[in-house]
Amino acid sequence: MLRLSKRTDYGMLLMSRLATSQQPVWKATDLASATGVPAPTVSKLLQSLLQCNLLTSQRGAHGGYRLARNPAQISLREVVDALEGKIALTECNSDHSQCGQQATCTMRGNWMRINEAMCGVLDSITLAEMAQSDFRPYFARIPTVPIRSEAPQQGSTP
Repeated sequence: MLRLSKRTDYGMLLMSRLATSQQPVWKATDLASATGVPAPTVSKLLQSLLQCNLLTSQRGAHGGYRLARNPAQISLREVVDALEGKIALTECNSDHSQCGQQATCTMRGNWMRINEAMCGVLDSITLAEMAQSDFRPYFARIPTVPIRSEAPQQGSTP
């Protein structure tokens, strides 16, 4: 199963809250209360996002966290990379591949193309879009053509 971790799910929830808020700066405890994510988890996530330059922090009585850039300039891939590490759907796509089949595998190129496509999709979606409750990604907006499940009957046109 291909699934992002709960850490990334929570991180996106925090980033979305920051993206849609009119409040300029958020304390970690306030974000925990507003999102229902446990405070220790919020603190760890904020530190990871801060280290990857997706957030900035301000110390002091009026301090807290804010987005480092406009939400329309932050891609979903940046957030996923910050919380999950570089996207690698298979071992051969990782930076430190340990695959014993690499020399003879005929699938490596295909998996690399699929990995690039996944990264491209995540790059094309912004935090601003993800923060919208009615967001529909580009590929979900493409109309689909229903597939006929039964063969045409003799004498009829398909």
